[in-house]
Amino acid sequence: MLSLKKKAFVRKHSSAIVNPLWLRLMHWLNALAVILLVLSGWRIYDASPFLGFVIPKELTLGGWLAGALQWHFAAMWLLAINGIAYLLCNLLTGRLFKKFFPLSPREVLKDIAAALRGKFISDDLTRYTAMQRTAYLFIIASLVILVLSGLVLWKSVQFPLLREMLGGYEGARRVHFFAMAAVVVFFPIHLLMVALSPRALLLMIRGR
Repeated sequence: MLSLKKKAFVRKHSSAIVNPLWLRLMHWLNALAVILLVLSGWRIYDASPFLGFVIPKELTLGGWLAGALQWHFAAMWLLAINGIAYLLCNLLTGRLFKKFFPLSPREVLKDIAAALRGKFISDDLTRYTAMQRTAYLFIIASLVILVLSGLVLWKSVQFPLLREMLGGYEGARRVHFFAMAAVVVFFPIHLLMVALSPRALLLMIRGR
């Protein structure tokens, strides 16, 4: 049986807000925006494939190029506005540094070793493991690159410096595609983490 102290600890932390409402709303809006961007982006890619393969039409959104572009631009604004608000809220509340830093290679290697032994998720859901922090920082960086390269593809003339930094229009197109691919790879990893710790999903729905 649980000791009185442990019972009190469980009661205290089970009722505490771990994920505030703004975080949960922005998380699900980001997820929606990314799904729309990926599916419509695949249709846009199919209109002019540059890697020697096409995405099956059943996995794309928009039906045709113009329709896909409309979905893509709508989702772009949702991701950009919601993403900026997400970063600002994390910075202003101090959550970004509290939740994601410090982060050391030794911690990441230790977590990888634990994962190989079958222990993927920490029992303490109020803190991210080093592997989780690395994965989440990776996806944030990928989304930033996705937005910046998307600006070049959308308004190439208006962003000449950014265009040159990304290797010209065609370079930006490849950067955009591979940033999208990184996001797609992250999705099953993220879902695996949730499947291994269903309580994490409840935290992102209920906040506690």
